[in-house]
Amino acid sequence: MSFALNPRLLTVESPPIPEAQGWRAEYSGAFGPMIDLSQAVPGTPPPEAMLERLASSAGSGDASRYGPILGDGVLREAYTAEISRFYGAAIPVAATAITAGCNEAFVTAMLALAGAGDNVILPVPWYFNHKMTCDMLGIEARALPCSPEAGFVPEVEHAAALIDARTRAIVLVSPNNPTGAVYPSEVIADFARLCRQRGLALVLDETYRDFLPGDGAPHALFADGDWGDVLVQLYSFSKAHAIPGHRLGAMVAAPSVIGEIAKVLDSVQICPARPAQAVVAWAIEAMRPWREAQRQELQRRAEVCRNAFAHLNGWKLHSIGAYFAYASHPDAGRLPAREVARDLAARRGVLALPGPYFGPGQEEHLRLAFANVGVERIAELGVRLREN
Repeated sequence: MSFALNPRLLTVESPPIPEAQGWRAEYSGAFGPMIDLSQAVPGTPPPEAMLERLASSAGSGDASRYGPILGDGVLREAYTAEISRFYGAAIPVAATAITAGCNEAFVTAMLALAGAGDNVILPVPWYFNHKMTCDMLGIEARALPCSPEAGFVPEVEHAAALIDARTRAIVLVSPNNPTGAVYPSEVIADFARLCRQRGLALVLDETYRDFLPGDGAPHALFADGDWGDVLVQLYSFSKAHAIPGHRLGAMVAAPSVIGEIAKVLDSVQICPARPAQAVVAWAIEAMRPWREAQRQELQRRAEVCRNAFAHLNGWKLHSIGAYFAYASHPDAGRLPAREVARDLAARRGVLALPGPYFGPGQEEHLRLAFANVGVERIAELGVRLREN
């Protein structure tokens, strides 16, 4: 190769899930089919009524044309109405933007908030794509360690000690990927208060909010009329509507911020993919019972996973919620987590991700994403992990 690549890109870790999925080929099949807990994907397709509408929309001439930079009005309006209902606050349509999935929403937020040499605070363990994004942009991902003893919920006092003149934002993910931890509303409020005091943005990724155990809103940030001075909220339609391949996410921020973010979105996507937008706008209300059934099913899978770990020696389940369980393995302090995870895949047919994929200090842990595995298979963990 006669040309040079961006040195920042060369220092970024490669996407980790393909490496882990490569371990599938090493499994002998001794325990039956592989239990693949490596990736957070919905376990069921959308209902037939939604699939039919998606097919029809994809074949329409209108869906093949460019749309508005910030997303089609029908989805922006439907989503704004939904979050206004859910959070009990009047959120204007001008405060929303539709993106190509939540990953793009995060990249866009970082481009809008920070520049090379700045830093943002990320709780550890972190979602690896967040760290990769910061590395590519030359933004320091400043680690905020979260402890198993605290259920992997970040502590605001520790975050305050990390802030300096180059800090631009604090990022929270709740329910969390990778730990499944659900941050209490008062913790989220404390972080918002800290950000307001220090002139920072609070980037709150709520990709998994549709799978919370309770029915109420997870925080009251939108009740503050000045929420736009602090909050940038991110969301994904992929999980709740089981359409990750259609790549639709959303951002909520002050209308003035959304206006600036439009510059990024026009440069990156021009407009979000159109075929699914009107369908999702319809599904927000029409598919509410189906989504509730999916939420209940995920709660059931989490309970079965919790029960499986309750009878295992050497394993400890530290946190579980939404799509994820985060556990320490019996070989902690003796073997690297990557070696443990690869061995589990090869010998026992359980594919989980090693903790170091999610940041420093995670050698003792594995992440299990149970959303795409039925309760019968999850129950098998009690046997397969016990035999380790």
